[in-house]
Amino acid sequence: MTTDQNFKYVHGYSERETERLYDQAGSVRDLIHLDTAYPPGSVVLEVGCGVGAQTLTLAQNSPKAKFLSVDWAEDSLALARELIERNKISNVEFLHADMFDLPIKEKHVDHIFVCHILEHLFDPVLALIKLKKYLKRGGSITVFEGDHGSCYFHPQTKEAMQAWNCLIEVQERLGANSLVGRELFPLIKASEFRNVCVVPKMVYIDQAFPELRESFVKKTIIPMVEGVKTQSLDLGLINEQAWQKGIEGLHRTRTDENGVFCYTFFKGTAIR
Repeated sequence: MTTDQNFKYVHGYSERETERLYDQAGSVRDLIHLDTAYPPGSVVLEVGCGVGAQTLTLAQNSPKAKFLSVDWAEDSLALARELIERNKISNVEFLHADMFDLPIKEKHVDHIFVCHILEHLFDPVLALIKLKKYLKRGGSITVFEGDHGSCYFHPQTKEAMQAWNCLIEVQERLGANSLVGRELFPLIKASEFRNVCVVPKMVYIDQAFPELRESFVKKTIIPMVEGVKTQSLDLGLINEQAWQKGIEGLHRTRTDENGVFCYTFFKGTAIR
């Protein structure tokens, strides 16, 4: 990814967060990657690969493309390398670097893939502009981001909404933007890419989707909210009692017979 000068990862780098990232990647794999594949011989720059949660699927779906997967966190890269080696993947090269200053020649790559990164950046347009110089003329960029303001659930308690809104507020106070999904079109356009197209990718979960209740709501969404508990309490955004009730309320969206959880991601593509 990038250094703290340009970036603040609100979720941290704990073992639990690593597990959450892998669970998230598995639960929304098709949503992210169904229409993303790269031709043989192409060079693809994956920005902010982290622990390799998306790298594995990218490489498996395009086995004859070459991936340059970049992150600044060495511990995350070590986990990504282990994952790729364990799955006997041979078309990935990992780079330890800052995305704002990559050791790559200009106009070197055919495609760029960015997933769950812009929401954590202080200046996402600057990031996209800097990345564009590595892309060949006519090459593509794919950007995938969530939007925490798109979340709806039932039953909806006051405390559950308060806990969820803590996630949005903490990230905003860090200088990042958890509502970035709705801004993908203007952000990519402001970076002077061509043929910008943004498509919403909704996750809808009720009792008909027990696996998603487990993998997405229980293992991805709720741990993400729980990760900002300390900051939320320290900032006075919520008290301990309301926090506990809020987390219990979020769990009810998956355990209640009539529980519903809905969240929208946004996938943007464009050409240099």
